[in-house]
Amino acid sequence: MRRRLLLPLVCLPLVLTGCSALADDTQGVQVATAFYPLQYVAERVAGEHASVENLTQVGKEPHDLELTIQETALIAQADLVVHQGGFQPSVDDGVAQNATGEVLDVTDVVELVPFDDGHHEAHEDEHGHEGHDHGDLDPHFWLDPLRLADVGDAVADELAGIDPEHADDYRSRARELRADLEALDREYAEALASCARDTIVVSHDAFGYLGKYGLHLEPVAGLSPEAEPTVADLAELQELIEEEGITTVFSETLASPRFTGPLAEDLGITTAVLDPLEGLTSESADDDYLSIMRDNLAALEEANECR
Repeated sequence: MRRRLLLPLVCLPLVLTGCSALADDTQGVQVATAFYPLQYVAERVAGEHASVENLTQVGKEPHDLELTIQETALIAQADLVVHQGGFQPSVDDGVAQNATGEVLDVTDVVELVPFDDGHHEAHEDEHGHEGHDHGDLDPHFWLDPLRLADVGDAVADELAGIDPEHADDYRSRARELRADLEALDREYAEALASCARDTIVVSHDAFGYLGKYGLHLEPVAGLSPEAEPTVADLAELQELIEEEGITTVFSETLASPRFTGPLAEDLGITTAVLDPLEGLTSESADDDYLSIMRDNLAALEEANECR
């Protein structure tokens, strides 16, 4: 089990503002995670044997994260950093420059799937996505519970190597997490197997992994929550909504409803929230991955009249 002092160079700017508090030589394993789903997994697997700190604060969009000195310090101190390469450029840079412990890039564990080619190409042609370029692969893998379970197993292996004394506990907790996630996966598959509709209109292209349950996703914007749909985009969506009898347009928790709200209002249909689980908000801070995913499922069942 490591005990690590913060690198002196990180502390220099904080000499007059409490660097010593950041550089505590604390007991126990320290884990830094890049954004909420990774935090959830790490906390479930670590239990009482490790402390877990998240780099993306509640209410913040993980794509937009710029590391502060304190967050850089967390990376430097951590015995294990869990992040997703290519999802948060500032975290990638911070890990490359400052991590001194073990690093788990979850893209080495889970297989990312391509974006829907039609949506991806159309929106890339029409909109710029500087700072949100994920290439051709959809980074939102955590919306597939089984892929997230794979991350849990990998975190357990990493923690077992760092802290062999508690290796059995880490692996046992990872098995418990997998059991919960497999049950959630079955709930989705069963609940969405028989619905009046299978198309959902969402604010941006963040829900592709729900396609495994037979859903067809139609994003209002492109890959970035800030991307603006064209008049042609909106006209096509309005036609689709009318043709298929879609009753609901979904907005998100961390993105503005400035396009989804007017679209639904113009057509006289309802809006609801589908949480992409990129991060918690002040309203959802008392919830967790499982409860939010079940709220999403209930919203999907209602919108598509599943039975």
